[in-house]
Amino acid sequence: MKKLYKSAEDKKIDGVCAGIAEYFSIDPTLVRLGWVLLTALGGSGIFAYIICAIIMPSKPKAIEE
Repeated sequence: MKKLYKSAEDKKIDGVCAGIAEYFSIDPTLVRLGWVLLTALGGSGIFAYIICAIIMPSKPKAIEE
């Protein structure tokens, strides 16, 4: 079963976007672009990122590849 974790390898701020990209097997740049669009269009991207950074767990050392 796949679990959603913050990325430790490809992080720019806290690893949220890269973690979401790893979970869905897509390019992290696309997820980062989505966050920028959410932020630019209504400001909800910043709020959503902060919530995700607090809620999403970091990947445990035993699981890291």
